[in-house]
Amino acid sequence: MPIETRIHGAGGTVSQTAVEIGAEVVAVPVGSGPVAPDAEVAASLPFSLDELLALHTAKGDPGEIVATQVRIGDRVRELLLYGVGEASPADLRRAGATLARRGRGRSALVAAVPAGDLAAFTEGALLASYEFRIGAPAPRRPLGALAVVTEAGPEAGAAAIGRGTARARAAALARDLANTPAREKDPSWLAEQAGRVAAEAGLTIRVRDEKELADGGFGGLLAVGAGSPRPPRLIELSYRPEGTPERHLVLVGKGITFDSGGLSLKPNDNMKTMKTDMAGGGVVIAVMGALRALGVRARVTGLVAAAENMPSGSAMRPGDVITHVGGTTSEVLNTDAEGRLVLADALAYADAELDPDAVVDVATLTGAAKVALGLRTGALFSPDDALAGALTAAGAAAGEPLWRLPLVEDYRAAIDSDVADVRNIGRPGYGGGAITAALFLREFTGGRPWAHLDVAGPGRATAEDAELTRGATGFGTRLLLEWLAG
Repeated sequence: MPIETRIHGAGGTVSQTAVEIGAEVVAVPVGSGPVAPDAEVAASLPFSLDELLALHTAKGDPGEIVATQVRIGDRVRELLLYGVGEASPADLRRAGATLARRGRGRSALVAAVPAGDLAAFTEGALLASYEFRIGAPAPRRPLGALAVVTEAGPEAGAAAIGRGTARARAAALARDLANTPAREKDPSWLAEQAGRVAAEAGLTIRVRDEKELADGGFGGLLAVGAGSPRPPRLIELSYRPEGTPERHLVLVGKGITFDSGGLSLKPNDNMKTMKTDMAGGGVVIAVMGALRALGVRARVTGLVAAAENMPSGSAMRPGDVITHVGGTTSEVLNTDAEGRLVLADALAYADAELDPDAVVDVATLTGAAKVALGLRTGALFSPDDALAGALTAAGAAAGEPLWRLPLVEDYRAAIDSDVADVRNIGRPGYGGGAITAALFLREFTGGRPWAHLDVAGPGRATAEDAELTRGATGFGTRLLLEWLAG
């Protein structure tokens, strides 16, 4: 669902802008160093801003807010002193999110923003304003408009606000795709949404149906989707910049539109979030849709391997052997380890047909990664140090942190099969489920520079925190855009 809040730069002072647009709320920043009171806002108060902060023992930490009332013009308005810490990108992202949440139910808020990463502030405010609802709207609507006053003026901040808005709207699209209930969201629906994005963003698209998948040898996609009456799809989106591309990069997303576990059926509680098991595919579609707006100079191809994993008489069975694109075979020993089977086809296809300089896949792949790193950090696997370093730096800058885990060669034996080239789960006695899953995927990359992002933990949120909202987070969207635009 589109984010309703709008952010724009404003000239003049906070008070002047508040009067001009009829804002009910004004906000001035407080850093973790000495306070520099906004004299024109504080002029009508019977006390200083320093005294107010001291009363509340406020420290200026990002996310902290002290509120009072102030008369500006002919009316009383709410005054927020909001913490910005050291005004780092992470601090400003959290500060923007805090202001946007505090502004719910209001038509307009005017905020003075200190020098720093205005794009990060914009991202935080917009993503905290995101909501996904079916039916009646929430009682308190998101903040209508956020006017930003900076020392540099509105023209200087316009580009940063534009970048932050583009990245936030891409992340919101990824959230929308993942949050949509699986009753509506089958592989064909996901392909239709990709087609809409392609039309709006000047991309080309090709969607392979079940017949084309069979003709192309996409055994993993066909096997995973065999138990559902709603057949699988391979979605291919292509972006070419103007001029000569700097490089060709391929993004691969897991697009399991619902994961029941197949015949290796999940418990009911474990299925409740499985409409979001295509979060990686949603990230890829959303990233592709933002490339032109952000002026990315690389050629980028996005692949989404979409299938619904359901139990039925036609479903794949434990013990089945699948032949993937390129001829590598895998033994299915757990039908709930299905994501790696569809990703294997897409990775092998990228290697054989697209000749990329690097491939990055993103998937809600393993509970083991969630156990290892929790709910805020994605797992990164790559045999390529330069690629791993670039993605890690992009994640840190974008507020979507990654932690590199090892591709332990001694664990490769865990996916040896007695009847096929590899098996889709590790043998007992090895553990390291996220590692063995990554080693399985590596078999299909052709030795190209490749990275695997396992976002099973940070791909979903159970509570609001900073720019995150409950449900799908769109994790990976902003970090990949940061990497691609770098």
